[in-house]
Order: sequence, then C-alpha cells, then structure tokens
Amino acid sequence: MPARLDNLALDQIFRNARTRNGWSAEPVSEALLREVYELAKWGPTAANSTPARFVFVTSPEAKEKLGSVASSTNRAKIQIAAATVIIGYDLDFAQTLPKLFPHAPGMKDAFADPVVTEQTAFRNSSLQGAYLIVAARSLGLDCGPMSGFNNAKVDELFFAGTRIKSNFICSLGHGTDENLFPRLPRHAFEDVCTII
Repeated sequence: MPARLDNLALDQIFRNARTRNGWSAEPVSEALLREVYELAKWGPTAANSTPARFVFVTSPEAKEKLGSVASSTNRAKIQIAAATVIIGYDLDFAQTLPKLFPHAPGMKDAFADPVVTEQTAFRNSSLQGAYLIVAARSLGLDCGPMSGFNNAKVDELFFAGTRIKSNFICSLGHGTDENLFPRLPRHAFEDVCTII
C-alpha cells in the first residue's frame, strides 16, 4: 500500500460515521449502487469464495414486501431510506470456484460437507456485508445495518427457488439526525486485545 488514508477519510469511513435511523428523501442512483458493489467486491474472502448475494430494494413495491417481514421500527426505516440491501449467502457458491479460484480447480470439492459450506458462506457473506458498508461510506452514503426481520420469510419472498439465504439487511442513502443515538462507547484496546 502506498500510504495511509488521511484523517478526513478515516473519519468519514469510521470515526464520524454513524448508524442512521432517519433518512432524507434524496434518491440514490443505480449507478452509485453499482459503484458501491464494484468497490466492495475486492474485499478478501476464503478461497475467493465470494458467497454474498445482494438484493438492492429500491422500488415502493419491494420496500413494502421487505418491510412486511421486518420489525415495526425497521419497517419505517426500509420505507424511508433510498435503498435497503439484503445481504444473502449462496450455499451453491462452490460451483463458481473454478472461475474465481482457477489455480486450484479441485477447491470446490473442499465444500462437499454441508456444515463447512454453511459456515463458510455465512462467515464470508458477513465480511462482504461489512465491505459493502465501508464502500458505501467511502462514496458518501450513510448506512443503517439491521437484524430485526424474519430471515425465513425474507428467503421465501426474495430467494424462493434458490439456495440463497438472508444474512442481514442494511439501509443506504443520505441519513438525517432523526432518532440518532448519542455516540455509544467502544472497548479500549487493553480490554479486548492481546499482543503475544
């Protein structure tokens, strides 16, 4: 890496970024959503497995559908935000490994065990969801990651007929300070880190 990012960039991505609960009416273009993905896709995953699958919910009909299986507080956020992305994971991700990990053509056989497949897909889609948040913040968007929805029903509504399962959802757009919590504390290095 040539140099560290400056403090302004680090503030935007981490230190000053907040989980938003309120959203402005300003839209987010398809071009910008594509740009978010084009950045996020470069984050590392195990064996370049990239099991995450993303559904960008932007239309009123799709927002209504997703909101119908979310908690009441999250339903309101989904309705107002410009977009809410469903971060899912594909249990058939190993089928794409010959393309994504070409120097080890037999790698897909390492995922014959369904337990290993599920663990790998869930863990790495979680990473990819985090990369998506960092990418969105880097491009000037606010994020509102959420649980608080019925995964099984989301899978029925958005992933029927596939082996994709939902992990978490994240609203994207231009946040407001409405319902913004005070900055919450974080652990100090000494509380949770060890160097050995």
